[in-house]
Amino acid sequence: RYVRVIVNSTSDITLLNSSLPKSYTLYQNYPNPFNPTTNIKFDIVKNGNVKVVVYNALGKAVSTLLDNTLTPGSYEVNFNAAGMASGIYYYRITTKEFSNVKKMLLIK
Repeated sequence: RYVRVIVNSTSDITLLNSSLPKSYTLYQNYPNPFNPTTNIKFDIVKNGNVKVVVYNALGKAVSTLLDNTLTPGSYEVNFNAAGMASGIYYYRITTKEFSNVKKMLLIK
């Protein structure tokens, strides 16, 4: 079952599996390095607000990919970095119970 929700002009989110994951997980983006789009997968175990934000190497937020209430399941959000400079970026997921950060590389 796939549910696609347009979040903003730089991302969209897909529900990959609505079965209950065993734990919160943030996966490494794929592909990495990427140009200009990449996918970020994550698992949510409780209903609640989920925020996924991309930061530049200086720690400045450059794109909010998701800031919405989600139900438990496995999700994938697409990030389009067209118009952004090559370099290292970080993406962070934040919920009430979980937070994690991963690094990704944009090469143009």
